[in-house]
Amino acid sequence: MGIDIRVIYGDTDQMGVVYYANYLRYFEAARGAFLRERGRSYADVESLGVALPVIEVQAQYRAPARYDELIHVDAILTEVRAASLRFAYRVARDTVLLAEGMTVH
Repeated sequence: MGIDIRVIYGDTDQMGVVYYANYLRYFEAARGAFLRERGRSYADVESLGVALPVIEVQAQYRAPARYDELIHVDAILTEVRAASLRFAYRVARDTVLLAEGMTVH
């Protein structure tokens, strides 16, 4: 499933590629889509008194994304513990892997 994102000009750096920190925003968008696909939103989760702060993040950049490209971001819940969750992410343009990463909440 995941989410498609059109890269906006403001997401790019002076070299015309997506600035590295913006991938964390893409991860967040995919997490939100993951929850919505399962019938909840972040607001729903927070209204239950559950907070999901990011306590760890990791990203590996494989190839650049550029302005106006359509990219696809998948979020996969890979681990559930008593007080934490781990998500893995995959960012791609068509069949080209752009980035992979993970967050712990």
